[in-house]
Amino acid sequence: MTTPAPTRYFIGLMSGTSLDGVDGVLCQINDHGDVQVVQHVHEAFHPRTREVAYTLNQAGHNELHLAAQLGTQLAHDYSAVCRQLLQAHDLSASAVCAIGAHGQTVRHQPEAASTLAGDASVGYSVQVNHPALLAEHTGIDVIADFRARDLAAGGQGAPLVPAFHRGVFGRAGVDVAVLNIGGIANASVLAGNGGLAGCDTGPGNVLLDLWAQQHLGTPFDTDGAWGGSGRVAPALLAHFLSDPFFQHNQARQPSSTGRDDFNATWLHKTLTAFPAVEALEAVDVQATLGALTAQSAATQVRHLLQHLHTISTEPAQLLVCGGGAYNQQLMQLLQQALPQTHVTTTDTVGLPVLQVEAAAFAWLAWCFVTHRSGNAIQATGAKGPRILGALYPK
Repeated sequence: MTTPAPTRYFIGLMSGTSLDGVDGVLCQINDHGDVQVVQHVHEAFHPRTREVAYTLNQAGHNELHLAAQLGTQLAHDYSAVCRQLLQAHDLSASAVCAIGAHGQTVRHQPEAASTLAGDASVGYSVQVNHPALLAEHTGIDVIADFRARDLAAGGQGAPLVPAFHRGVFGRAGVDVAVLNIGGIANASVLAGNGGLAGCDTGPGNVLLDLWAQQHLGTPFDTDGAWGGSGRVAPALLAHFLSDPFFQHNQARQPSSTGRDDFNATWLHKTLTAFPAVEALEAVDVQATLGALTAQSAATQVRHLLQHLHTISTEPAQLLVCGGGAYNQQLMQLLQQALPQTHVTTTDTVGLPVLQVEAAAFAWLAWCFVTHRSGNAIQATGAKGPRILGALYPK
């Protein structure tokens, strides 16, 4: 008779590039790294928190002060989520081994060139956070700063989730892809022969949300209903895809991006440069932005399969998670772009779409505590496996 592996509790916290709020999960993780989510809480951001986080994606006045304020506010928001998780599961703080708190990414420049003397490359990624304050408020060890060690080893520091995806969603003998559609979209391809590849594919919801806010006055296009009622403009789609990120993305591995690249300025500049933009209805622009997210993701998933030298031209299954999984237009466009693939959500394999990334950071905290590497070097490009994160003791 096999004795079950002992389990420990971990909390994972994620506030992503969509800037909608915090997702927190309470997980049980055993010594094999198997993850079971036992509680999930979502806490929406206050509008001012969202505004400051968005502002910090671009150079501006008083950045250091704003970042410090945002870090403190995030610690309060994260603490509130942790309290709700513990109360809902009737658990004390002492029962939790650690919190994995990624923080809020406000800059991602893994290939930045130095303006100072010395090393020509000073790649960096900035996550605003206050893990010391979070540890103080919760009385639980906090693991944070997950990207830095991978960057120090020559990696992009992103995406961080492919190794987790392989453990949770990988299937022997079957090629499976996982697409997380937050503000930015990232894909993992889990080859049936054990191979792994992953990268950021480009914008996820970020441009769709910006256009909906401008024309609907709502935070996002609910269920993709507005975009789904429009028509994709092929010439505009080709214009979007002519951006250097998409032209170069297939030719290099790894690749990562963020709001530094895809934001309101990019959208305005790119639309302004399109000669026939005034002839388009706003709803058709929205439909075309959806096609941009779907087409860029599908193209990159195919490329990752080729990179792994699999026989398949498409994965057997594409599991979609993140807020974009609720966008029915995106789901339909992904199915059209990958006709041989069964496109579905992670809900269908037991992990709800809004819990996946938070669970990944609970798992990365477990990796730190158990001294295991957390980066998939095939996705980040680091020189080798590294233990990710830094400890802020309770």
